[in-house]
Amino acid sequence: MSFSLSRFAYKGWLLSFVVLALSMATVQKSNATGFDTLPKKQFNVLLFTKTAGWHHKSQTEGVKALEGLADKHFFNLIWHEESHYFNDDYLKNVDVVVFLSTTGDILNPKEQAALERFVKAGKGFVGIHSASDTEYDWAWYQKLVGRTFNIHPVIQTGVLSKVPNTRFIGLNHMPQEMLWTDEWYEFGPELTKLNYLLTVDEQSYNPTADWGNNKTGSGMGAFHPISWYHNYDGGRSFYTALGHTNAVYKSEFLTEHIYGGIYWAATGKGLKKWQLINNQ
Repeated sequence: MSFSLSRFAYKGWLLSFVVLALSMATVQKSNATGFDTLPKKQFNVLLFTKTAGWHHKSQTEGVKALEGLADKHFFNLIWHEESHYFNDDYLKNVDVVVFLSTTGDILNPKEQAALERFVKAGKGFVGIHSASDTEYDWAWYQKLVGRTFNIHPVIQTGVLSKVPNTRFIGLNHMPQEMLWTDEWYEFGPELTKLNYLLTVDEQSYNPTADWGNNKTGSGMGAFHPISWYHNYDGGRSFYTALGHTNAVYKSEFLTEHIYGGIYWAATGKGLKKWQLINNQ
């Protein structure tokens, strides 16, 4: 009988120890919110997913996909939804900020100023999908992204094409043309000089949209851009409108396209010399 009690007591002690150890590990992990706590890798990426409007359910799959890219390509990635991390002290250890399907007004004036200083210091920005549906009252940000989202039709399959002669590293694995199913954004005018990467053929899907209250769209015509990059205000900016559904983040075409943007935004590398001369 005494043996049985001792055995149960031991099991209880062991269980308590395991629970305590796991709790400590969880606390340590949750407190590791700064890049100075992580091992040194090729560059550091801050992933930001705050929304103040439409919330994309695909954000979860997008985060998983980018975490997979961090493991595959050996870079540090920290994911936050809290905007207070946009300050000079935190951003000094960041090489690229990624806005993944953000919407609405998500940064206050002090945080906006910190992002502006970050880019002006030569750092990188990557916008995915509804990053162009963000901060409509902040002109500097709209130019950083390059174009502003207007409207979209229902999700459809369209013919996605690479812009001729581009040698951007994030497109090397893609065919010249492919069928792709996504939410095809219609954009406003170009706000600064952009280098285009992908277009969608409006003859391959129905671009008309009617959201009521006189909010309609009919497409962008013969040239409908989907992805681009540019140097802006001392830094580098890459944008892709792809990424609305859960399914697309399981496609290596998209994830490596995004990584090409992250890699270029972080390092300035991945472009042929003639592009640097003629387009930059």
